[in-house]
Amino acid sequence: MKILLTGATGYIAQRLLPVLLEKKHQVVCCVRDRNRFDKSKYEGFDFEVIEVDFLKKDVVGQIPEDIDIAYYLMHSMSSSENDFSQTELLVADCFKACMEKTSVKQVIFLSGIVNSKHLSKHLQSRLNVEERLHSSRYAVTTLRAGIIVGSGSASFEIIRDLVEKLPIMIAPKWLMTKCQPIGIRDVLGFLDGVMMQEYTFNKAYDIGGPEVITYKDMLLRFAHVRALKRWILTVPVMTPKLSSYWLYFVTSTSYPLASSLVESMRVDVIAQPNDLQEKINIQPMSYEEAIRLAFGKIEQNQVISSWREAMNIERYPDQFVKLIEVPQDGCFKDIRSMDVSDPDLVLKHIWSIGGKTGWYYADWLWGIRGFLDKLVGGVGLQRGRTNSEILSTGSVIDFWRVILADKKDRRLLLYAEMKLPGEAWLEFKIDKNNVFIQTATFRPLGISGRLYWYAVLPFHSFIFKGMMKNIAKGTSKNK
Repeated sequence: MKILLTGATGYIAQRLLPVLLEKKHQVVCCVRDRNRFDKSKYEGFDFEVIEVDFLKKDVVGQIPEDIDIAYYLMHSMSSSENDFSQTELLVADCFKACMEKTSVKQVIFLSGIVNSKHLSKHLQSRLNVEERLHSSRYAVTTLRAGIIVGSGSASFEIIRDLVEKLPIMIAPKWLMTKCQPIGIRDVLGFLDGVMMQEYTFNKAYDIGGPEVITYKDMLLRFAHVRALKRWILTVPVMTPKLSSYWLYFVTSTSYPLASSLVESMRVDVIAQPNDLQEKINIQPMSYEEAIRLAFGKIEQNQVISSWREAMNIERYPDQFVKLIEVPQDGCFKDIRSMDVSDPDLVLKHIWSIGGKTGWYYADWLWGIRGFLDKLVGGVGLQRGRTNSEILSTGSVIDFWRVILADKKDRRLLLYAEMKLPGEAWLEFKIDKNNVFIQTATFRPLGISGRLYWYAVLPFHSFIFKGMMKNIAKGTSKNK
């Protein structure tokens, strides 16, 4: 069958795509920026990538007409609490108009569980999108999930941050809210299993794991799986705003996302019973089993996708390719170069930078810079990286975003996502003469930007020198 996969660079879609390709389906991957899609991972399979921005009304007609099934896996991660619900409806309307021009028979939508009388803004928006997608021209099958547990998922990584960093937690009372977590593998099984099953047409199904537990139980069970002793004290006085800041500073999430999560976590998310899992023969795994499976992927360095890759992505209304040309005029630069005898080894070190490897020199200073970034509402250093060896356009490395990762050209270009009075790029390149060139570029915004550059200039002089020297010889210890 010919399948349209929207949100193809997102967390769920990147997990679903290999499943569809292995079953010999022809997949049309729909993305806003083709530069963020790594085709090399799917060589030999039948797929194509098309660039479509569903926020623009002129995209009707860009989708192939001979589509059989479409997956709606788009979800706004807008940083504005006031516009994300409206944005989601605009995207749904545009998608619907496009689908009505095709031969699509079924649209499969992954939504959230919406059984509570008082829904959060996030869940209400999901329900609004579900209602907006319905059409007389095609059938809609909605799968409603709560907490999704898998390597790289937002829920998993936030819980991991809390459990691994805090032996004792003084937590808000919403930790007693009930939920029904489900493993990512089971979510994929449901998404695949409902394809062209007519009994699912124009119906909605809640999907969840075998147990209903509290968020406190989730943290304690996670700790048990990791053989960690943790103590949690819940208090009734922590306001939603304080709870959001608590999540923001302890975990790798952004403050807007933390605020949205806190609002959602105050609502019970429990699946209503249905017969779908019997019909498509799925027996959802336990919460502990999902955790163990996730860590198996992490230990084998096989994490396919991470929610972190989507964080802050709305700050790029244009394609990443427009950031590849690093500006020259009106910029401050720190350029260093050195001859290297083993360029392949140096390239390997470059491709390992950030995350657990660190920044090869004075990691404690990078840590301070990340903490200061958190204080002013930035992303900080806690995002790490999804894969310790593989990089592609759009990947996250701590508070940087990969704009270009070209091993053949031996060039890595990063763009800063920290809070800055200007824009910053960090480039590593090995030229044809085996000269290793490291360039930091800063384009200041006004007087504050210029003052910022001169304020950090003394630190740059030895940080960048030490970093380059240690990359060349592969030393990652702090000095």
